[in-house]
Amino acid sequence: MKKLVGAAILGQSGGPTSVINASAAGVFLEALNHPEITRVYGARHGIRGILNEEFYDINLEDKKELGLLKTTPSSEIGSVRYKMKPLEQDDSEYQRLLEVFKKYNIRYFFYNGGNDSMDTCNKVSKFFKDSGYECRCIGVPKTIDNDLCVTDHCPGYASAAKYVATTLMELTKDANVYDTPMITVVEVMGRNAGWLTAASYLAAYKGAGPDLIYLPEETFDMNVFFQEVEQVLAKRNGKCLICISEGVKDKDGKYIPEIFQELEKDSFGHSQLGGSATILANELKKKFGTKVRGIEFSLMQRSAQHLASKVDVNEAFNAGKQAVKAALSGKTDYMVGFAREYDANGKYKCNYVLIPLEQVANGEKKVPLEWIKPDHSGLTAEYVNYALPLIQGDCKAPLEDGLPRFAKLKKILVDKL
Repeated sequence: MKKLVGAAILGQSGGPTSVINASAAGVFLEALNHPEITRVYGARHGIRGILNEEFYDINLEDKKELGLLKTTPSSEIGSVRYKMKPLEQDDSEYQRLLEVFKKYNIRYFFYNGGNDSMDTCNKVSKFFKDSGYECRCIGVPKTIDNDLCVTDHCPGYASAAKYVATTLMELTKDANVYDTPMITVVEVMGRNAGWLTAASYLAAYKGAGPDLIYLPEETFDMNVFFQEVEQVLAKRNGKCLICISEGVKDKDGKYIPEIFQELEKDSFGHSQLGGSATILANELKKKFGTKVRGIEFSLMQRSAQHLASKVDVNEAFNAGKQAVKAALSGKTDYMVGFAREYDANGKYKCNYVLIPLEQVANGEKKVPLEWIKPDHSGLTAEYVNYALPLIQGDCKAPLEDGLPRFAKLKKILVDKL
């Protein structure tokens, strides 16, 4: 096969995770090792940075700092929530991308993100192919929601799940300190898929977790909710710990905050979620007249690198490396996916596979309904067996003066040609 010579660029999109930089490290360090990749760029704020010709010259970075990206949370080069218009409606942005790629001879495009990001990568790949421009486009998965189709799981999920489970174990201790009644409502991220909220059951599995768990896979009924809370209060001397996904909806398709107020939309047309814990806490206080706390994990669950899973960090890093290797081997229009395997001793192993982008773009993988207990007391053993191998080990940032030492990139923007 004839080698494709040119520059490579990585863009990131959507909500960050504690391991998205690990994938960036994998892409950058692997790409720098291959002479046919003439330059390595990091797009400043994803696809928008490419459209604006704003990208960092990764060749000018210290490799030690690039290595530290592996244990640095969030997106160091910047992420974005930007949805390109369908090609059939307006091809101007696609033409602009093609112009920029030709201008800098970018022949390798890696896009790191979730459902919408894989859709973008797929559209760009097909447009370049139809335009006769050879550019190998590979998607690198990322989402704490764990809802990408076909792949067994997604980078970012395990670390966020470990944070949710660990923090709930700690909260359970605190919520039971006093001899007075108290209800605690914890809100976890997850729009349409409840994978992250399901992780709260790992805390209960260890004997220190929520009494009730509500996922968006099932319709939320306020009256049933009150009944189930009342039952727990009666059993546990006025104590109840509840974990609920931000994305639960009622029978009319409304999120909990939407029942009380109109929600703003983001650039993808998604409702801006958050606030369910506070609203439910207020309603529970009215109903039961007891002390109630509403807690929203918010950004902490996706940026908690201090609780990162070693399995997750290594898989995210390897996903970036595998993306580069796939592109160099001639592959394009694929996403790096994970396939689960167990050896003869029952030890978990991850195999990296290539999945056509069109199979992933805009699809959603949800928690199987048969894994959800009908009384909302938790998940089944199938979920526990699925999740436990993914949260194993620690991979924390090195400490400096007792605090984490994150990567410090120079972030030198490429001069516009």
